[in-house]
Amino acid sequence: MEDTIYSLIPAVVMLGLVLLTRRILLSLGTGIIVGALLIHNFHILDSLKEIWHVFSGIFYTADGWNITNLYLLVFLILLGIITVLMIASGGSLAFGDWAIKHIKTRRDAQLVPALLGLFIFIDDYFNNLAVGQVARPVTDRYRVSRAKLAYYIDSTSAPITVIAPISSWGAFIIGILGPLFATQGITAYQPLEAFIQMIFLNMYAFAAILLVFLVAIFNINIGPMKIHERRAIETGHLVDPLKDTMAGRLDQETTINKNGKIRHLVIPIIVLAVTTVGAMLTTGYYAAPDHATILTMFEHTDVNLSLFIGGCLAALTGFILYGLLKGKKLSSWKIIRMGARSMQPAIGILILAWMIGSIIETIDTGGFLASIAERASLNASYLPLLIFILTGFMALATGTSWGTFGIMLPIAAKVSVVYDVELVLPAMASVLAGSVFGDHCSPISDTSILSSTGAGANHIDHVMTQLPYVMISAAASVVGYLVFAWTGQVVWSLIITLFCVTLTALLWKKYHDNHEENE
Repeated sequence: MEDTIYSLIPAVVMLGLVLLTRRILLSLGTGIIVGALLIHNFHILDSLKEIWHVFSGIFYTADGWNITNLYLLVFLILLGIITVLMIASGGSLAFGDWAIKHIKTRRDAQLVPALLGLFIFIDDYFNNLAVGQVARPVTDRYRVSRAKLAYYIDSTSAPITVIAPISSWGAFIIGILGPLFATQGITAYQPLEAFIQMIFLNMYAFAAILLVFLVAIFNINIGPMKIHERRAIETGHLVDPLKDTMAGRLDQETTINKNGKIRHLVIPIIVLAVTTVGAMLTTGYYAAPDHATILTMFEHTDVNLSLFIGGCLAALTGFILYGLLKGKKLSSWKIIRMGARSMQPAIGILILAWMIGSIIETIDTGGFLASIAERASLNASYLPLLIFILTGFMALATGTSWGTFGIMLPIAAKVSVVYDVELVLPAMASVLAGSVFGDHCSPISDTSILSSTGAGANHIDHVMTQLPYVMISAAASVVGYLVFAWTGQVVWSLIITLFCVTLTALLWKKYHDNHEENE
């Protein structure tokens, strides 16, 4: 079953059930079971052992405790605790009151997460969670649905980090390029120089970022997003009241202190940002070989440990500020309990996503898709377009951008050298673009899960409402790669990609406005 078309079955089953049932836990669980059965030729006992092996491996492996995963899981609990503290202290309420005075329109409120998403480019995980914490009080006050907030978070985090050299993603990619060039005998580029040249060949990243701002400025609601936005505006329900969210219902459950100030929200967030970035640089400095630079520090940083350190200090700061408040307060134990409970949906989905990711890796879904690219016989000019599409499918099926980078960047370089060495950078840039595209479509993507968590949205609602916007950006990127195949001009290809996004968004806006007038 491995490395054959049958390796697609677990991903197809999981994605099909997501679309049919909208129940993510059921869909992930079914995909895990089907994958385990395929790996062991439907031997029940061996399949059950496989499921236990991938579950236990999340926490403990032959080398000891899986500290990396544990750091992230504990950080999510810490994030829940920080959120409870910011609500209970009255910090979120005070920030919302400030926003009403200084942010005058619903459009401006939607621009807050969009702009923050661009400014916080150091790491996608940190972006997903920090932007949600800061922007949520603002967007809530202006009745912006949580699904739309999750879209803003998700569609700026990965696209900005994948084109930023000084980011965990940029450093990871640059770290891959050096050995890759040496293996393929490519001497025309240095890794950093190559990454910078690849930036403007990443059509999807620019298309997604542009569309975020068009959506915020012109209030473009496509497909299921219209339902969420209409409900938020008309009823004040920012999420479907019949569905669970990734951050629980903390606002309704938490007793709010009337003496809270903006500092009770802002200071923990600043502590979280400063200590996390500081820890990223510190862990990278000690892990980097020889003379550490900014790039090598980000290349070798321990992101999950850094998030854990930042979360601990931010939570401690929040407790100290809350303890100094006068008036009625919740007990520390109750805050911890509520914070941990609020993160249960996110943790449950993340664990199952890791499990199906391990199953998909064992059955080698990525290897099968990669082999299609290696066997492809086509006009060399269309190679970036083909790789963009195949990489998108791979990231969709596996739910990982970084894993897709690791598989597809070497293949893109190898195939390009065979066809036309001038296409090495365009082909590798299309890998980066396709990975983010597929990641945005995938319900098992870490960044999608954490974007839902940061926004406090229902996860499947986020995936389904984001999908139409993703398809617009992807379709525009396909046009851009076609133009590149015909002309070889990077600038014109990117301009036409952005033009297609803008034209589609504005035409949809005009159609929607005319349709509403006729009703």
